[in-house]
Amino acid sequence: MERRDFFKKAAVTAGAAALGTSALEAGVTHQPNNNRKIMDIAFPEKRPLITYSDRPPLLETPQNVFTCALTPNDQFFVRWHMPDIPTYIDMDKFTISVNGMVKKELKISLKELKEDYEQVEVTAVLQCGGNSRSAFTPTAGGIQWGSGAMGCAQWKGVRLRDILDRAGVKKGAEWLAVQGSEKAAYYETPNFIRELHLDELDDHVIIAYQMNGEDLPYLNGFPVRLVVPGVYSDSWIKMIDNITVSDKYQNLFFMDHAYVVPDNECECETPEKLFPKTKPIYRMNVKSVIGYPLNGAKLTLKSQAVIRGVAFDGGAGIKDVLISLDGGKTWDKSLLDSGKLGRYAYRTFRYSFRPDKLGKLEIMAKAINKLGEEQPLSKDIKWNHGGYKYNGIDVITVEVV
Repeated sequence: MERRDFFKKAAVTAGAAALGTSALEAGVTHQPNNNRKIMDIAFPEKRPLITYSDRPPLLETPQNVFTCALTPNDQFFVRWHMPDIPTYIDMDKFTISVNGMVKKELKISLKELKEDYEQVEVTAVLQCGGNSRSAFTPTAGGIQWGSGAMGCAQWKGVRLRDILDRAGVKKGAEWLAVQGSEKAAYYETPNFIRELHLDELDDHVIIAYQMNGEDLPYLNGFPVRLVVPGVYSDSWIKMIDNITVSDKYQNLFFMDHAYVVPDNECECETPEKLFPKTKPIYRMNVKSVIGYPLNGAKLTLKSQAVIRGVAFDGGAGIKDVLISLDGGKTWDKSLLDSGKLGRYAYRTFRYSFRPDKLGKLEIMAKAINKLGEEQPLSKDIKWNHGGYKYNGIDVITVEVV
């Protein structure tokens, strides 16, 4: 057996054993593994978080944070791809270069970004395409996130379209290549670049320098990052240093080969037969997460209990979050917040009840958006090799005592 085959099979077997499943159950999903240990050591500007790697930094937000509309900066998840992240940025020399098919090339300092352009704000969810990947069996490639590779923040910055208007886009230009400062350890590894079509640039696509009223945390992309509301986080380039305008689409590794799902109706395949045609992940699907109580919590019989969590989608907006306490036989509406933060933000939900039976109690939450799209049961979500776009109905089990 060749070495690469050994490690491939070993990873599948080990992953299946760790999840208490069998590799014979290929192509199924279950609830993501959210019982993760929070590290004792905190990264700079962060509280202790669930940690998968320190180089590159891979940090997950604990599930109990998901009861508020905005995720605190110091509890916001972190996802980098390259091990070589600048440890120091000289802000006196830092600029964003705008070049390619433009009438005037620009080098924009942070001071110019803040003073020479109209300042705008947008509240939006940032979510890794592999969030809840640990729900897939057999193990899909990538970080085995629970449900905490997501967060919602108020982002402040400048419309990307305004920057391009200042540079003057030449006739025939269609695409932007946005690149950040992270570098690969090996020279043949491709840079992390996001290709955007000019038609994608609405008023909500911004270059942000602020997050929840503060400078971006270093690990979340300081000094500036791309914000593309409603779209998975592989589009939200961190530490932007270059924007190139062109007339041709570049076939890029991360967009066209890494962050992809099968290009069929179910976006699914089997480990034995991968679907030959793929497409990049893009718009987020509808999802909700219960932040309180946590899985395994104890509730007192006949006491007033409250379920809290967050729901979101790709920008259509959340209409309802339904709660079931009887295994999905019946559903009841929860109380949603006003939605004043906008259609790209979390909507928090709460549901009060009095548990009336001792023993195990299963709590389910299902979000429905304004298009009528709703979260499916885990068993109805099919496998894909990247472990992307999991959005099964959230289920926790508590004990009534």
